[in-house]
Amino acid sequence: MSQVPGPVADATGNWVDTGAPAWLRPYLRLTRLDRPIGWWLLLLPCWWSAALAAILAGWWGPNPWHVLLFLIGAIVMRGAGCTWNDLVDRDIDARVERTRSRPIPSGQVSPKAAGIFLVAQALVGLLVLVQFKSFAIAAGIASLAVVAIYPFMKRFTYWPQIFLGLAFSWGALMGWAAAFGRLDLPAYLLYAGSIAWVIHYDTIYAHQDREDDALLGLKSTALLFGENTKPALAVFSTAAVVLIGLAGVTAGAGVVFALGLTAFAAHLAWQICRIDIADPALCLRLFKSNRDAGLTLFAALILDAAVRRLL
Repeated sequence: MSQVPGPVADATGNWVDTGAPAWLRPYLRLTRLDRPIGWWLLLLPCWWSAALAAILAGWWGPNPWHVLLFLIGAIVMRGAGCTWNDLVDRDIDARVERTRSRPIPSGQVSPKAAGIFLVAQALVGLLVLVQFKSFAIAAGIASLAVVAIYPFMKRFTYWPQIFLGLAFSWGALMGWAAAFGRLDLPAYLLYAGSIAWVIHYDTIYAHQDREDDALLGLKSTALLFGENTKPALAVFSTAAVVLIGLAGVTAGAGVVFALGLTAFAAHLAWQICRIDIADPALCLRLFKSNRDAGLTLFAALILDAAVRRLL
């Protein structure tokens, strides 16, 4: 293992680099705790779903205990997913400028140590999962199949973003399952809308690696869409807004939700207008801005639940 755990090329100057103990830094980088945007994007569909369930149930808002559990679970399971992804992709990462400094390809963490660390994170995630109803536990376990196959998809299809969407949107089912112990139409619509949102934002993200992916024979929607990225993003962002809107309507959401959804849609439209696929730094900034779009929608769902309760 390397004597000096150096930073990752595309994530420098963060709290892991400046404040974490040197021996712990490679493992924190392996979980991407130095880049919180990933767990935010995994968390937001969980929170949306929990808030949407509150609207249907007539509650003041989502169950606070569930909100906290989803937060912990998203952080832990995003870390586990990144660890698994880096184990699978370690040879590819070593050949890409942006990723060759990650802990496994750079030698800071051995594959065996990463495997042990992966198991430890999964056990923490299981501890969080068993706090929910049995139906939600089963639903959470079922998600592991999609998570397991995702890292392999870019070797076989130009649509790996669909599989990322299936995995990262699973929370849209979990929040509802945790509240009711079942799944209903609003949850399925929210799940479909979230998948479209993931394809939108991860296509933006994938443009950072477009040239390296092409050289390595890997596939992505960024390569598939190319110069047609803007109209493709318009299709998926529109699908996301329509499907999420239908989820809200079928759950009984009202005007406050509609206003929040409009702000969410405007944010996605702004990303499309602003994007320059030849500017990786801009693509990264636009990708990260999806946290703000998602939080806007979550706030609208909570307020809608509260307003409906007052009325």
